[in-house]
Amino acid sequence: MTPVALTIAGSDSGGGAGVQADLKTFAALGVHGACALTAVTAQNTCAVTAAQALEPALVRAQIAAVAADMPPAAVKIGMLANAEIVEAVAESLDLLAAPAVLDPVMTAKSGDALLGPDAEDALRARLLPRATLVTPNLPEAARLLGRPPARDAAEALSQARALVALGARAALVKGGHAEGEICRDVLVWPGGEVAFAAPRIDTRRTHGTGCTLSAAIAALLARGWALPDAVGRAHAWLHAAIRAADELAVGRGRGPVHHFHALWPPAIPEPTPMGPAAEPGAGAEAEA
Repeated sequence: MTPVALTIAGSDSGGGAGVQADLKTFAALGVHGACALTAVTAQNTCAVTAAQALEPALVRAQIAAVAADMPPAAVKIGMLANAEIVEAVAESLDLLAAPAVLDPVMTAKSGDALLGPDAEDALRARLLPRATLVTPNLPEAARLLGRPPARDAAEALSQARALVALGARAALVKGGHAEGEICRDVLVWPGGEVAFAAPRIDTRRTHGTGCTLSAAIAALLARGWALPDAVGRAHAWLHAAIRAADELAVGRGRGPVHHFHALWPPAIPEPTPMGPAAEPGAGAEAEA
């Protein structure tokens, strides 16, 4: 059967992050995507202009409906908005026998807050211990740990270890907010530690990179990949999506990455001109 991955996250009306980015990623990596919305946002590549969290009972109902008919082989968790939704998702995860990738979405690329202060403690206490993998960027890792942001790869590695000590089974601390020509993500899991490095790409089109990476990892876990291999493959795939992002030229701000960089043709050809249509009845007259 086709593997199913479930994203539990907010909606991005601009289509570059959130559930929209997750479903594109699942499709690009050969997995059927299902979703449970936690919030609806009004946003584009420039800003988040409005956001409305859904009722926790509705979040639970969405997860239960998917699980009853198409049990997910992996779960990705993104924007959760408030403590009540964090609790609803934590309770639902107890009913899903699937690895969970937790992307602790706290702010949008524009800097707009996406997680209420009351929800941070709930996320740390209720979801972190249930996560197969947590994927914070440098500011998010610092907030989860109550530390200053890591200044180099060694400090990022230390913070990844600390997140595992807090209860996560594995932690990937992403280096996209760091300086330097090389971007390094560090992964810590019970079997070891590894860093993934790639040249930093000079582009503003990085909207949804965190959502996309965590969704890619979840998709590969759903397909049966081991965690370190899934992270490494997802890291390389996202790098290619960022490298191809300028081909999209979407929006005036931080545009999205190119989720379908490996599937779309470099350029869509112009339609072949057709000759003039036959006059009505011409065929019948010719046969007469």
